[in-house]
Amino acid sequence: MRFQNTFVFALLFIPVLAVANQDADFLAARDAFRMGDLVKLDRMVVRLKHSPLEPYLAYYQLRMRLETASAADIQAFLARPDDTPVINHMRAEWLRLLGKRQQWEEFAAQYPRLVSGEVDLTCYALRSRQRLQEEQVLHEARNLWLTNSAEMPESCAPLFDAAIASGIINATDVWLRLRLALEAGNVTLAKQLSERLPAKRVLSSSELDSAATDQVRYLATVKLDNASEAQRTVAMFALLRLAKQSPQLAYSQWEKKAAYFTADEQYYFYGWLGYEAARKRDTRALEWYKAAGEAPLTGPQLAWRARTALLTQNWHEVWTSINAMTPQQQREGVWRYWKARALKAWGSLPEANVLFAELSSEHNFYGQLAAEEIGVAPAATMPASYQPSKATINAMLAQLAVQRTLALYRMDLRTDAAREWAWAARKLDDQQLLVAAEIARRNGMYDHAINTADRTVQIHDFTLRYLAPYREVLQGYIRKNELEEAWVYGLIRQESRFVYQAKSPVGATGLMQIMPATARWIAQKIGMKSYRQALVNQLDTHFKLGTYYMKSVLSSLDNNPVLASAAYNAGPSRARKWRGESTLEGAVYAENIPFDETRTYVKKVMSNTMYYSQLFGQPPRSLKQRLGVITAKNVVNQQAISDER
Repeated sequence: MRFQNTFVFALLFIPVLAVANQDADFLAARDAFRMGDLVKLDRMVVRLKHSPLEPYLAYYQLRMRLETASAADIQAFLARPDDTPVINHMRAEWLRLLGKRQQWEEFAAQYPRLVSGEVDLTCYALRSRQRLQEEQVLHEARNLWLTNSAEMPESCAPLFDAAIASGIINATDVWLRLRLALEAGNVTLAKQLSERLPAKRVLSSSELDSAATDQVRYLATVKLDNASEAQRTVAMFALLRLAKQSPQLAYSQWEKKAAYFTADEQYYFYGWLGYEAARKRDTRALEWYKAAGEAPLTGPQLAWRARTALLTQNWHEVWTSINAMTPQQQREGVWRYWKARALKAWGSLPEANVLFAELSSEHNFYGQLAAEEIGVAPAATMPASYQPSKATINAMLAQLAVQRTLALYRMDLRTDAAREWAWAARKLDDQQLLVAAEIARRNGMYDHAINTADRTVQIHDFTLRYLAPYREVLQGYIRKNELEEAWVYGLIRQESRFVYQAKSPVGATGLMQIMPATARWIAQKIGMKSYRQALVNQLDTHFKLGTYYMKSVLSSLDNNPVLASAAYNAGPSRARKWRGESTLEGAVYAENIPFDETRTYVKKVMSNTMYYSQLFGQPPRSLKQRLGVITAKNVVNQQAISDER
């Protein structure tokens, strides 16, 4: 059984055969653009003169002639009334060309109209102002310099050269960025930055390579008696790189070398050692954090100090770590929640309840947990406060931006469709967003429907935020495997947003994102004869395999959906490995997952599950109950399930 999109706009505006012909012509025009065939492209443009996608064709034509096009032609295109991202994209391309040509007056006229430019254009914009605001521009360039640990575009080089020549970027600033590069493991950039330093501070290129290749061997041979700052920096790089692999191994090497480093360098090392240990559940993490003294810690370091304190319910350390964060980081829902929990543990209930109450109005994992702390009903029980009429839906369908999106989506040009949709949606109010989400739903664009409905601020429709397509096919497999429907839908929503053709960078496919090897393993387990990979794309087969795998994972992990969700994303062996040395609250386990992607994934799946449970009319059950407790690591290995999916 294959899912077929039925596009409303096609039925309302253009006969079906004409739509098919226009699609074929547009794809031919797009191919001509990509192949550089201007003659064929011009021919296709004539045939599509009245198509909603005509701005794309005009962009293709102009982009192919950009180097030789007149300024008047380009400005005419940029002045078109069409509200589409391709005009903004052309503006960015034109600005790059103006920047390369150093035509600063024209650049300055166009740049303010650009929406969300990239770093290379930021540097061109600074250079366009440089002749009039030299000192201010170079100070802004310094800020850009200090916030990046990656190579910068060529357009930035003249700015940085001028700032260094003037002393606005000094040797200390170069050193700070070099250290950022080493922390990020960017040896190439570190070498480039090293060349800008005074001779006595230049790092040895060969030693950097040795430290990056084999840290233990390098540290065993390096001599640090009377070492220079540059030599100690390379040794520190080796120690930090080793700490990522094994905090214990790094610490054993550190004990032999610590005396050669300054006090500040020692504090710096302990801050990073504590961070790496925390991510590996090493029980000495807080001890090493403490050894860092008053050394300034980064946002990620402070976050992991707080997470580690949660493992032992050290609420004072949780509170201290959160209070040391920047105001911006403290405003994140996760840290408002755990700060409130720390206050509650101390008995400061009124102060804790203020934080819980503020957070409880937010529609997310920590908003739900906060609501439960103060006994507030979950927000998803609110009925939709706005239902779009047929007239409002037809009015939006008549908009060219919507027609362009639907056409692009129908032709499976999903990246272009997503850009067009996001561009059109950026100015919509809550009611218009819900109209757009409903149109997306009716046209099978479930990911766009969910993402658009998610953006409302005051008026919400949780039936659009938490769509539940394919229930007539999926429910039978859910019942057969004795799974909770809300959890299955919560996971699929996070995996694919119900995009039928979804494919991950590592090869997982379909709504439930099943890896080829996992699909073959399941097919063997259930006795599926004549299995071949193409069958995974059929809904019946896909759901049969996916729900069986979910049940297998769940059964092997205490029937706990938190562990099973972590396993679905990162593999069962990792989910087991992340158990604590003692029983953990489910929320604490989730917060201490070391993979950023998996940590976010588990929280969202469990939050989704709550909303689906309520919308499906299932018996009330709190999120805290669903999270449960995660028992300590078991010395007896449970049945292994392949990590590949």
